Amino acid sequence: MSLSMLKMYISFAGMILLILSIGLILLSRYKLHGVIAGIVSVLAYICLVVGGLIILYIVFSGPTG
Repeated sequence: MSLSMLKMYISFAGMILLILSIGLILLSRYKLHGVIAGIVSVLAYICLVVGGLIILYIVFSGPTG
């Protein structure tokens, strides 16, 4: 597997984490209450940060040849 393909799959993982965080934040705000909402919200923000860092790494790592 080439480096370009590996970066593509890593960026897909980052995008999936960002989409998952959107869904979890909406779920915790509008459907859940109490402690469970807090746990889901923390999980969502962890996914948001990790996904953002992955995308940031892919963007700033530069082009591949």
